[in-house]
Amino acid sequence: MRKLRAVVIGGGTGGLAAAAALHHRGWEVTVLERAASLEPVGAGIALAANAQRALDAFGAGDAVRALAVPLDGGLRRPGGRRLSRTDNAAAARRFGGPVVVAHRADVIALLASCLPEGAVRTGVRGELTDPGGPDRPARVTTPGEVLEADLVVGADGIHSAVRATLFPGHPAPRYTGFTTWRFVVPATALPPGAATAHETWGPGRLWGTVPLRDGRVYAYAQAAAPARAQAPGGELAQLRRLFGDWHHPVPQLLAAADPAAVLRNDVHSAADPLPAYHHGRVALLGDAAHSMTPNLGQGACQAVEDAVVLAHLVTEAAAGHGGDPLPALPRYTAERLPRTTAIVRRSARVGRLACLSSRPGRALRDAALAAADRLAPHLALRGLDGVADWHPPVHPYAAQTGTRTKEAQ
Repeated sequence: MRKLRAVVIGGGTGGLAAAAALHHRGWEVTVLERAASLEPVGAGIALAANAQRALDAFGAGDAVRALAVPLDGGLRRPGGRRLSRTDNAAAARRFGGPVVVAHRADVIALLASCLPEGAVRTGVRGELTDPGGPDRPARVTTPGEVLEADLVVGADGIHSAVRATLFPGHPAPRYTGFTTWRFVVPATALPPGAATAHETWGPGRLWGTVPLRDGRVYAYAQAAAPARAQAPGGELAQLRRLFGDWHHPVPQLLAAADPAAVLRNDVHSAADPLPAYHHGRVALLGDAAHSMTPNLGQGACQAVEDAVVLAHLVTEAAAGHGGDPLPALPRYTAERLPRTTAIVRRSARVGRLACLSSRPGRALRDAALAAADRLAPHLALRGLDGVADWHPPVHPYAAQTGTRTKEAQ
């Protein structure tokens, strides 16, 4: 069988995972990333057990697990009172693996290392000019050439140009009314006791702190705000106004943060599911297909799931249809669209619960969480049932065999 060719538009987590999974199964892959380098915009990234098992499909899972740190945290109120407790040991027992929180740059570098030299082209904007069909390849135009492919993967993020080309009349992801901030504090700048995992829910806003493997601390926050707003005095000053009187170590981390390192991003979510995740020879994945709020920590996880399922299905289809992967794409939509749509909605519900603004609503929520934790410790993990316990359709490290696991049969 001739060598199959794929072009991936977008060099983020989902795009690189798709490229790595396809390359592992014998495809010739080109990744087009419009940024000048793969140095990502971002700070921390969460990869739960479902994503780790997906990464196992092309041999990257163990390297991600090596980034894990013991986490003993849970939910708190702004004054510090604990509402519920959870830890990675409990997550591993329930889902078969811990939640790994790593710096996004480390994950991007790991995925890029799974690809051959020259597969990733940075500083190159790729435009889908023909989605292809049964009688012709897909075509992607760059400033210097036109690339033909058996498969194009649209992994170009929330504001995906590929999605807009395929479904021009479909509503774009909507602003949720919340914005997020993220930053990483170096180990040398950390105050004593700052490397403690927790998430804190307050009136209309939340804060989270997670220690990283190398001693740094990743901090994130979310609050209601107008779209595209700019904070007077800078984003760090705004965080200090919103969270400066919260429990230790929040004020201490804010005091240690570098103003230039604080990233702010409005949160968009795919409130209206796409009619399909494919058209012609093009498949969408990750935020380009199903952007979601960060409240379940599943954005990157679902992108990696997409990547591995897509690579498996198109390779399997090509083996049974004379080298043509096209018949697999409706099945990709059938497998991924219902699952990711449900997770988008579940994550949005958690986000609304976390950022309740009314005092009676927060009091009722907090009382329910505290009572549930006393009766059934680690109850909060049930929010990931049916999500983090997912298994990929191939055995770890399987290449071109299409072997399905018992869980997927």
